[in-house]
Amino acid sequence: MSVITDAEFEEALTLTPGTVRRYLSGKGWRAERDLSGAELWERATGDGPGPPYEVLVPWERRRDYAGRIADILETLSAVEARRPGEILREMRLPPVDWQFLRLVPPGPSGTAPLLDLVSALTGLKELHTAAASSALTPQPVQPGQKPQAVKDHVAAVRLDQTRVGSYVLAAHTPLPSPPPSPSPSLFDHDAFPDGPESRPDEPFARKVSRTLFAGATCAYAAAEQTVRRDTLADFAVYAEAGLSANLCEALVRIAGEERRGFSLAFAWSPEVRMEQASPPVELTPQHVEALEEGAKDLRQRLGREPEAVLHGVVTRLRGQGARDATIYGSLLREDVSRVRSVRVDLRPEDVDKATEAWRNGLEVAVTGDLEPYGTGLRMRRVTGFVTRPE
Repeated sequence: MSVITDAEFEEALTLTPGTVRRYLSGKGWRAERDLSGAELWERATGDGPGPPYEVLVPWERRRDYAGRIADILETLSAVEARRPGEILREMRLPPVDWQFLRLVPPGPSGTAPLLDLVSALTGLKELHTAAASSALTPQPVQPGQKPQAVKDHVAAVRLDQTRVGSYVLAAHTPLPSPPPSPSPSLFDHDAFPDGPESRPDEPFARKVSRTLFAGATCAYAAAEQTVRRDTLADFAVYAEAGLSANLCEALVRIAGEERRGFSLAFAWSPEVRMEQASPPVELTPQHVEALEEGAKDLRQRLGREPEAVLHGVVTRLRGQGARDATIYGSLLREDVSRVRSVRVDLRPEDVDKATEAWRNGLEVAVTGDLEPYGTGLRMRRVTGFVTRPE
């Protein structure tokens, strides 16, 4: 157990009793009974029978308040195998949901190969991207172009200090002010009956966290079924719950080139209640192989993205017969304030319309399939091209 420093003792004075209670609640502690001027909180040891850990949380600031909080921090330091300063810093964070990615790399405990960490961090980013996309629109294969809400969510995710236990990456997502009513259980009644739908007043960040947990849990279920039966499970049946080819690919990316096993654990901000138990998702190398095959199957069967609609003006024509146009405008499924230049492969019947629009500055609407093109986009297999007067 680490001893609290003088500076940390002074900082402990700034913590309110409510802040301490929220932290304890989020870490699995439970308030048991009121005592004189304090509340007794307990937590099971987690390693078999034995007396639980106990701390006394004062109801209000009194002369011995800093000493009481220091005692709590030192107990938490022993329970969590972390320094009191780290716990104190976490207590002061705004409401957040946590994801803990536990890697099992070769070599000394507490270290990891650089390449493993690069894959893990990239996969963690893709995991949040896939979960946020499914939180908005659940589907077995998410489109390449992401809505701004997805990008904003990923930009808000932050990495925290690593944790004890081989090599544990800790990420957290800030939540806004808590809603007035609690969230119901994710697994109430039928398993994922309506998909990851919004609950009243639920922050989008919490919805993404729930979808990430549900998607990872379903990925494990589909992979386990594949391993046990030695035949590929139908991953698509879990799409409404948040599973997608993108999420499976993100989990495979986390495993790295060596396809090492890993686990993903979740902790929920007590500011937005989450009563559903959420045990860690543990994936073995065999599960990772099954996820890779499941992602390929989903893309082969269901991977064609819906046609995109591009509104804008023709800024350039090139190529033999002016079959290649650049259109500056916005995509129908994106925020209209976001404009971009898109290369478009015109059909022969579209060339005259595009030329007229270019010469006269007419607006056009083009329908087709979008594909990545360098750092931008290209539209191929055009099915419709009309000018504004039409």
